[in-house]
Amino acid sequence: MSPVIPIHAESGACASSPAVHTERGQREVFCGLTGIIWLHRKIQDAFFLVVGSRTCAHLIQSAAGVMIFAEPRFGTAIIDERDLAGLADANEELDKVVHKLLTRRPDIRTLFLVGSCPSEVIKLDLSRAAERLSRVHNPAVRVLNYSGSGIETTFTQGEDACLQAMVPVLPTLAPKSPKRLMVVGTLADIVEDQLLRLLHDMGIERVDFFPPRNSTLLPDIGADTVFLLAQPFLADTSVALLARGAQRLPAPFPLGVEGTTAWLQAAATAFGVSDQVFEQVTQAPKQRAMAALARQRPQLEGKKIFFFPDSQLEIPLARFLHRELGMTLGEIGTPYLHRKLMAEELAWLPEGCRITEGQHVENQLDRCHAEAPDLVVCGLGLANPLEAQGLATKWAIELVFTPIQGYEQAPDLAELFCRPLRRRIKLAA
Repeated sequence: MSPVIPIHAESGACASSPAVHTERGQREVFCGLTGIIWLHRKIQDAFFLVVGSRTCAHLIQSAAGVMIFAEPRFGTAIIDERDLAGLADANEELDKVVHKLLTRRPDIRTLFLVGSCPSEVIKLDLSRAAERLSRVHNPAVRVLNYSGSGIETTFTQGEDACLQAMVPVLPTLAPKSPKRLMVVGTLADIVEDQLLRLLHDMGIERVDFFPPRNSTLLPDIGADTVFLLAQPFLADTSVALLARGAQRLPAPFPLGVEGTTAWLQAAATAFGVSDQVFEQVTQAPKQRAMAALARQRPQLEGKKIFFFPDSQLEIPLARFLHRELGMTLGEIGTPYLHRKLMAEELAWLPEGCRITEGQHVENQLDRCHAEAPDLVVCGLGLANPLEAQGLATKWAIELVFTPIQGYEQAPDLAELFCRPLRRRIKLAA
């Protein structure tokens, strides 16, 4: 495989952006609070305090699956009947909860106040609360806020809102500093280490990851910062970084061999890495991944896949499954489509592909049954009913919780789609 993969219309690819059908109606997604599950694991000295109801608390606790003897870095300040009725001063109650929390957990360096549907219903201004609490607890603790309300967000947008809230407090890079690369989006530590090793081996030494593992070690940002998005659902974060003077490197997302190679190539080109060095660094991991995918391809080739909108990962996943594993694409549903961030991915989709932005869940269920796909990617709420109706499913949320970026993870990503098909065969036997 050539070290430079051209991003343009090839045989069987869209000559221009594919037509997108937009629909509105009932939707079936988790709320933005769910992003706390991977964010609290990544930012190890931060705490996420959801200002919400007992339902919010049950959602986060159930989704996290935290062991009983572990002390997580998230919690819920419960809004009860007195708060909703206006009989208690919500800000005063919140201050008490925060004081108690920080007294008990002196290791916290950044506290996120996370808005929810209930806190928005009672018009609790968490941005002002965060400013007030920051003044009280500064410099030991920085207090930030963002909204994870299901009224406004699908579940991956919780991360987008969180990172956007962090951008204003990033230190300013000194003028005329050496160029720096910022990789934006929460990645598993093992993936981060692998990508960092490849970038360093190319000679790109100044590399920051955002969010960092330690919230007190925020990366500098300025006109000499270029950034690559590692996740496709960070539209607002991208806008905030551009406003701070950084420049985005257009690239597909690092899923599969092609996506990872083109993603790394974007960084290599920006930093003047020669084709020879690039090929030397990427050849071995690329060949390992290609060999592993070749063994998995027979299980997926020719199988039709149908995506319900959930995580905004749907378009890069569809590209990977079609181009590298030979799957046939049915409908590709996505909650939101940011054409600029997805331009390189859209150029790699086959002609005639059908993309749906938004959701009317009943209409989409009808289309799914009419297509009778071999595999359906959907949320937990739809998976069991579809399985009962004879369709094999893959939980969309697992694709966010699992390390799937980079060369080494490409076979693991393919395996996530092979597994439900093998299970269906065994159940039918």
